Amino acid sequence: MSTFSVLSLPQEQLDNLTALGYLTMTPVQSKALPPGLLGQDLVVQAQTGSGKTVAFGLPSLARINPRDFGTQALILCPTRELAAQVATEIRRLARAMPNIKVVVLCGGQPIGPQIGSLEHGAHVVVGTPGRIKDHLRKQTLTLPRLKTLVLDEADRMLDMGFSDDMADIIGQTPMDRQTLLFSATFPDDIALISAQYQHSPERITVSTQVAQEQIAQIFIRTQRQDKADALMGLIQSYQPAAAVVFCQTKAAVHDLVVTLNEKGVDAAGLHGDLEQRERDQVLLLFKQTSLRLLVATDVAARGLDIDSLPLVVNFDLPADPEVYVHRIGRTGRGTATGTAVSLFTDKETFRLPAIESRLSMMITPIEAPAYQAGQPVLAPADFVTLELSLGRKDKLRPGDLLGAITGSLGFAGKIVGKIDITDRASFVAIERGSAPDVLAALADGKVKGRHPKVRRLRAPRSR
Repeated sequence: MSTFSVLSLPQEQLDNLTALGYLTMTPVQSKALPPGLLGQDLVVQAQTGSGKTVAFGLPSLARINPRDFGTQALILCPTRELAAQVATEIRRLARAMPNIKVVVLCGGQPIGPQIGSLEHGAHVVVGTPGRIKDHLRKQTLTLPRLKTLVLDEADRMLDMGFSDDMADIIGQTPMDRQTLLFSATFPDDIALISAQYQHSPERITVSTQVAQEQIAQIFIRTQRQDKADALMGLIQSYQPAAAVVFCQTKAAVHDLVVTLNEKGVDAAGLHGDLEQRERDQVLLLFKQTSLRLLVATDVAARGLDIDSLPLVVNFDLPADPEVYVHRIGRTGRGTATGTAVSLFTDKETFRLPAIESRLSMMITPIEAPAYQAGQPVLAPADFVTLELSLGRKDKLRPGDLLGAITGSLGFAGKIVGKIDITDRASFVAIERGSAPDVLAALADGKVKGRHPKVRRLRAPRSR
């Protein structure tokens, strides 16, 4: 594998990549970075988790003049969650550069603070098409000095109905910009966008490989009316620390979550009908391991980035084998191992040959583990998430919160899990047995000299 040192990057950037733990390039990075850094337009077909943010982030940053606070790089993403992840990574990559400002512009958040941020200038803007279009219309964002436009997960932006918004936005960018288009699939409408908005782009395809020795793939034949029981029997026997269950439709997600909740399973759904606040809560709880079971549609799960996911379940078999590959690729990442279980009925059997062909494997279905009615299905999560009414605007950092819990309040550091800080709130995962005591102590004590409001964060219930 190639190292980043073969690229024409400043030594400070190479040192920063080493500090971030980026020692060798992934396949998409080794193919996309050399032409991208030369300013060439690219069409890249690559999946989530392939290292594509670095592949478009480094070329975007390389062309920025830090002394010019006009927007010089614009990155469009289909969802708020993906935009937040991309912005975090861009900030990490920009550590080697002086005073690079990255602003996130997404719907589901008040527009006023975003306008305030833009008034002070932004070198890099990351956002969703609808909100970017709002700012362009209000002229709180202008793009005359844009050098790089990135369309990340372009296929999903089209699936979500952003085609017109994307066209309006691109129409307000300079003709001589660099355009980097990234997409997991390459349907005709993606080819049309490339032909319309790019200049002699280099086409790069990184085939998605499933590490079959790292992912155990299990196929369970069942009847439609028995699917929920088959899933509960599976979870009951497996007891995963975390699992994502994929359904084909929003209605199927809702119905399955209701069924699981009725059986006492702490599960939450992730689909397009959720309010943004509810979406954020569900994703945060899952990320902080305060929620063990997430039921999701494919579109909603885009942007879901969990390092260690031991189990993926296809409650409904996808029609496209590439979607199957993308789903199960969320487990068994890096050097980790994982399990992918697919439930299918007689009516879905016709989808198996395409999966067998795609993965060069023979599928041998097994029976579902028996569901033990009356017995607990899934033990509660190890952690509970507490929300505090202090955030970045209050100059709160993760270390401040950890210090308050383990210092002035006297709790052991081992009971504290992940900490996430937003502009106006902070979230800390606490081991379940200690959570009530920590909640009470935080409510009565001080964090950075202030008395925060504290509550336990819970997943929204399906209605």
